[in-house]
Amino acid sequence: MNSLRHRLIGLPALVVSITVAGCSSADDSGSAAVPSPGARTTELCQNLDKVLPSKVAGESRRDPGPASALTAGWGNPEIILRCGVPRPPKMIDPKVAEGRDSDAVAGGVNGVDWLMERRDGGAYRFTCANREAYVEVTVPEGVDSSAVLIDLAPAVKKAIPAGIAD
Repeated sequence: MNSLRHRLIGLPALVVSITVAGCSSADDSGSAAVPSPGARTTELCQNLDKVLPSKVAGESRRDPGPASALTAGWGNPEIILRCGVPRPPKMIDPKVAEGRDSDAVAGGVNGVDWLMERRDGGAYRFTCANREAYVEVTVPEGVDSSAVLIDLAPAVKKAIPAGIAD
């Protein structure tokens, strides 16, 4: 009987501690799915993480969870960068290359080529092209996409060599 009472008394404390841990956040940053690329791409992405700017489009860096050198974030709502993502299907779609896909447009900013895809809710997803790793940047509605890409271009050029990703 005593052991049952101890288990029942301990249960509310466990529930409270799980609730507090699950709801608290030190910096209220978002989350991002961490890519799982091969070893070479992971190394390139780790190099990119080391040279990413502390501010993008005037927003301070606030990395999303879970912590990873393959993801980064800035601002709130967050601009999210994920390195080592798979090639987007639209990157090989001839309609995009010919400019016939209104949801996806190819272009370059400061020496980095990007595929721009319009997302639901007014956000945009950019994926760099012609680099040895695919870097994806999601820009929320209301954030100047040009400023984001201009701020990220030097880091991408420095860490991710020109070429074709696997």
